[in-house]
Amino acid sequence: MSTLDYFIQQLINALSIGSLYALMAIGLSMVFGILRLINFAHGDLIMVGSYAMLLLLAGGMPFLLAAAAGIAASTIAGLLIERFAYRSLRGAPDVTMLLTSFAVTIFLENLAIILFKATSRAFPAPALLNAVFSFGNLQIASLNIVSIAATAVLLVLLTLFVTKTEIGISMRAASQDLVAARLMGIHVNRVIAAAFAIGSFLAGVVGILWSIKVGKIDPLMGFGPVLKAFVASVIGGLGSIPSAVIGGYILGSLEILLQGLLPAHLVPFRDAFVFLILISLLLFKPNGLLGKTEKEKI
Repeated sequence: MSTLDYFIQQLINALSIGSLYALMAIGLSMVFGILRLINFAHGDLIMVGSYAMLLLLAGGMPFLLAAAAGIAASTIAGLLIERFAYRSLRGAPDVTMLLTSFAVTIFLENLAIILFKATSRAFPAPALLNAVFSFGNLQIASLNIVSIAATAVLLVLLTLFVTKTEIGISMRAASQDLVAARLMGIHVNRVIAAAFAIGSFLAGVVGILWSIKVGKIDPLMGFGPVLKAFVASVIGGLGSIPSAVIGGYILGSLEILLQGLLPAHLVPFRDAFVFLILISLLLFKPNGLLGKTEKEKI
């Protein structure tokens, strides 16, 4: 394989995994931008959608319908979490909201363990999504193509939503100043619910793609993706959709780069090097690459 072919191969891999990180990071950043809440329970929406889809597939439902239902399950779960776990705590200290997100995470994970046991389950996928296409010396997995294409379409639709629709513009206003947005007559509950719904929908999409990529699901499967999404959000700058997207792709590229550059005996410690680079970045850019410094409110 030539150097150019190798570069293209790794670029596609980076774009594929970066796309999943970007979609997850968007959900975290949208909620943080409005509520200043880092919602670690966001990762468990991946698990909810994946298990819902697996149950429907086991019942004989066609793959596309089961996928749509799984995404819907993630979306509904996100809305329920916002309504019953976070809404009554709105205005509480940040640490209270953060601890609540951990409580919701532990509750969902233990509920899944009770219902489905702690063991992993194989996640079936159509042969087309497991196929590998050859283009000369390049070997490109169809799942990588689907991940990149699906993310591109979702990002375009999301951009149109937040710039052209009333609720999208209201979300942008709320992210600037929630109190002022309420005083201007914006229905804050609806805006926040919309942010959770969109983020949960994207988590459902990631859940399906991630489950196919890994080939299995388990009750704790959401921890890894949400942690990577948080890292991506911090890299780009918390609270901004463009920052989340950029951070996701930077993280994906960094992982693929380290995968190729690290000696074989250090590859299992790749994530440690990623966090070391993150710490180094934050020493020079505490608010992320695109983050802005906010004045402390007294």
